[in-house]
Amino acid sequence: MNVLVVDAANVVGTRPDGWWNDRAGAARRLHDQLMVADTAYDEIVLVLEGKAKGGVRAGRDAHVRTVHAKGAGDDRIVSETRDAVAAGHRVTVITADRMLQALVQGAGAMAMSPSWLLDQL
Repeated sequence: MNVLVVDAANVVGTRPDGWWNDRAGAARRLHDQLMVADTAYDEIVLVLEGKAKGGVRAGRDAHVRTVHAKGAGDDRIVSETRDAVAAGHRVTVITADRMLQALVQGAGAMAMSPSWLLDQL
């Protein structure tokens, strides 16, 4: 199975579209785009933190599973990545955070930039 783990804060933060005024709305728009995106991934894990959690309920919608980080989103991203790799899945993580990229690559995942994902949407 191919799993895509999305650092929502990083992806949303790459577009200067006023997301900072409505973090929940920005998360909802990203979720909606992921729902209809034609990707090669069997599951997309959308990780939300802070006020963005108000935009999308935690749970599964078709192939998109939204998770709410209790603390730092990075910790949840690493946890989701490790779990998916341990289950034998091929995992790609979308983030611009170089430290996070190194952590998920060390866990056996591939890291891609938010611009790559946005090009797919």
